[in-house]
Amino acid sequence: MLLKDKIAIVTGGARGIGREIALKFAKEGANIALADVNAEVLAATQKEIEALGRSAITGVVDVTKSDQVESFVQKTLDKFGKIDILVNNAGITKDGLLVRMSESDWDAVIAVNLKGAFNCTKAVSKIMMKQRDGRIVNMASIIGIMGNAGQANYAASKGGLIALTKTVAKELASRNVRANAIAPGFIQTEMTAKLPDNVKSEMLKFVPLAKFGTVQDVANLALFLASDNSSYITGQVVQVDGGMVM
Repeated sequence: MLLKDKIAIVTGGARGIGREIALKFAKEGANIALADVNAEVLAATQKEIEALGRSAITGVVDVTKSDQVESFVQKTLDKFGKIDILVNNAGITKDGLLVRMSESDWDAVIAVNLKGAFNCTKAVSKIMMKQRDGRIVNMASIIGIMGNAGQANYAASKGGLIALTKTVAKELASRNVRANAIAPGFIQTEMTAKLPDNVKSEMLKFVPLAKFGTVQDVANLALFLASDNSSYITGQVVQVDGGMVM
């Protein structure tokens, strides 16, 4: 198993991409600390992990609040004694054209997607530096690379997350802590499943592979970046987009 007895924190881990990453890591031997804002779905995902024979703890955590993040990181440390992997997956969207976007919608997306990653990374960094080992995987987006009309806040948050990833990689490399980012494109989720077929067809015109990606595609890459198979890779942004941006 690629992650035998590793300890991984996954934010936004109750459903979607975060859930798939947590389950993938558990199948590969990791014990999981799940942070999310949805207590009911957290409990369900915890049961799925435990059914795989791994240990899991959960926390209802608002990643924009540093005290909540630090408390959950300490809870994880108290339970497992170490933290090997952090996946910054928590994220939201509040789309709208720039000229109509409210200040509150801008602030909310930046707070969760970027400040949240900062809070979590800062909280685990000293632990990983002391261990002289750690892997940080940040969930960016191709929107953070290419921009997108109607998503100024989201694009800025994900572009900032990419820059944060590269900076963290440089700052922590001497302590054998690696940081990389994943930039998904069009991925099959509950949200995209609700889109009309004509909208999906239009979206796929921009994808050379002519299909949506899956949460498993993203989780497979997260597993690689969290494992020793990527031991000489840090500061990179890897796209999972079917060739959409190249």
